Amino acid sequence: MAQDYDFPRNKDEDEESLQALGKSSQNSASDLDDDENAIAEDYELPGADLSNEDSSVTVIPMQGDEFICSECFLVKHRSQLDHNGEDGPVCKECAA
Repeated sequence: MAQDYDFPRNKDEDEESLQALGKSSQNSASDLDDDENAIAEDYELPGADLSNEDSSVTVIPMQGDEFICSECFLVKHRSQLDHNGEDGPVCKECAA
């Protein structure tokens, strides 16, 4: 529905809409608190005892055609090499 913004407003309507907004924001604030509590229950703190967990990640050593970017410290393929800086090789993403 199109609305004419030049049409004079009724102050009663404005006050009613403000009161409705205030009530809905109070309701949504209590909903947010409930959601935060639910998230916090599932979150594990760092430093938890993981001694009985098995690690199934295979670590592959850096290949001959790869380098470590001196800016972002990620292993990149030689095709991503932009230039060799003072501190070492720099990838195209960091050089941009």
